[in-house]
Amino acid sequence: MKKVAIIMGSESDLPVVSAAVSQLEKLGIEYVSHIFSAHRTPYETAEFSRNARAENFGVIIACAGKAAHLAGAIASQTTLPVIGVPIKSSTLDGLDALLSTVQMPTGIPVATVAIDGAANAAILAAQILAVEDERIAVKLNDMRVEMSKAVLKKDAELGGKIQKHS
Repeated sequence: MKKVAIIMGSESDLPVVSAAVSQLEKLGIEYVSHIFSAHRTPYETAEFSRNARAENFGVIIACAGKAAHLAGAIASQTTLPVIGVPIKSSTLDGLDALLSTVQMPTGIPVATVAIDGAANAAILAAQILAVEDERIAVKLNDMRVEMSKAVLKKDAELGGKIQKHS
């Protein structure tokens, strides 16, 4: 089975990244995490990216804030799918990271989720792996069924508690 790599730009990204870790663990997907910086460790970042396919990774999730060039730097060195997670910083509430992650040149795409959207990044990574892994596809379907049940349960609990006012 293919693994997912979770790369953070710094240790301060860990609270956001933990949502991706939680989702991958729920889905039984093996993952490895590293701290690499597009700017401070460019050689190590490039080396990891170039070797990721040979190391049996299927998807790379890259989480970074501020200038957030990490996902693009990784994508430039591999043909594996890269999912960028822009991290909210105190500077521009994550808008800087979002724009840096999503605005990739033609030929070097990065799938981008919402600011601090690490859980969705993990789910998207699982969907990519599920193209070839039926076990993951079944777990994703089960997860969706449970989400639907939870919403319908909340609807039933609401059951007229909110009255129409004229």
